[in-house]
Amino acid sequence: MTEIYAITLFLIVLFFLLGTGVWVGLALMGVAWVGMELFTTRPVGDAMITTIWASSSSWTLTALPLFVWMGEILYRTRLSQDMFRGLSPWLAKLPGGLVHTNIVGCTVFAAVSGSSAATLTTVGKMSIPELRARNYPEKMIIGTLAGAATLGLMIPPSLALIVYGVTVNESITKLFFAGVLPGLLLALMFMGYVAVTSMLSKDWNPDAETGMSFGEKLRNSRFLLPVFALITVVIGSMYLGFATATEAAAIGVIGSLTLALFQGSLNWHSFRESLMGAMRTSAMIALILAGAAFLKLSMGFTGLPRALADGIAAMELSRFELLMALLVFYIVLGMFLDGISSVVLTMAVVEPMVRSAGIDLIWFGIFVVVVVEMAQITPPIGFNLFVLQGMTNHEMGYITKAALPMFAIMVFMVFVLIWFPEVATWLPENLRSAPV
Repeated sequence: MTEIYAITLFLIVLFFLLGTGVWVGLALMGVAWVGMELFTTRPVGDAMITTIWASSSSWTLTALPLFVWMGEILYRTRLSQDMFRGLSPWLAKLPGGLVHTNIVGCTVFAAVSGSSAATLTTVGKMSIPELRARNYPEKMIIGTLAGAATLGLMIPPSLALIVYGVTVNESITKLFFAGVLPGLLLALMFMGYVAVTSMLSKDWNPDAETGMSFGEKLRNSRFLLPVFALITVVIGSMYLGFATATEAAAIGVIGSLTLALFQGSLNWHSFRESLMGAMRTSAMIALILAGAAFLKLSMGFTGLPRALADGIAAMELSRFELLMALLVFYIVLGMFLDGISSVVLTMAVVEPMVRSAGIDLIWFGIFVVVVVEMAQITPPIGFNLFVLQGMTNHEMGYITKAALPMFAIMVFMVFVLIWFPEVATWLPENLRSAPV
């Protein structure tokens, strides 16, 4: 009964603080403070300062601002235009045509940005006018962008996976490679949906594309070389064991600055804006992580995580039943919180439950990220929906309906991970080495 009272109290305090507009990180600290005051005699101020310093001085966490900065630099280059010019000749003749550029473009940019919002904005600002001009169905344009942009949370360098790894103290490099195959498989599922819909829909009548010879396609592919070279260097250095995630992030920053310099898009203004954007995003995430670390300490004193884990064990839920309960839990939570907040807010309680059930935490990280990807396209807080509303001026209901098939595909992807866990575990188990 004490645990029920504690949960009720924590939820009331948390939602009160969030409802009054308090930042998520500060709200987490507020809940933790209440828990410490009520359940321990340890000086709360000292505990908070010690915990926040320990969480913010993590070497692993240094990868976060570097990957964010890399994405911010590339966001200000001509990368989206170059990707469209390089991809469109190869994709135009596939069933579904140039709509596939949304999915492939988001997949490629996700591999250098790590952010869903940056992926959506960068690809969308180029593809939406081009696809509209060619009379592709509006709902398909919007739906594929909404869904494919979430790959920024899955495909390395994923900010969500960095946050998860820091929170549960797992290898960032292993998590990155655990996300590669599920991310690519999810992109293929999106493309399959587009292809099938284009063949079955009577309303699919885009303008015909001018044919290109094989040589012309190859010449246009030169626009893809810089970004693919950057992806190969960053991801390859980690896979081959030459670099940790942090070192690979530093390589990525140098590579993106070099790319921007050769494109002529690097100047003092763009450099300053990219640096300030990275600082704002990194500071926001660091504050959330600090609050989550303090909350985790507080939860330990209350005994709540262990009590819940024991309660789940007493219920004798199977692994599948536990995962289904967590799936529903995270989908509901995602209606009100963004993905990163959902991860750090819940891990203090969920991690002991998952460990006691014998679930691999690397695999579970991918499971969680797929589920919180859904939060990006789930009303009322789905961030990708708001970005698309600003870019297209459509009503929120219209955008939500357009994104609904992508949501269903993500749910199916969750079951694929459960049925075939090797999709997420094979690559990290076969790394040349396993640096952090």
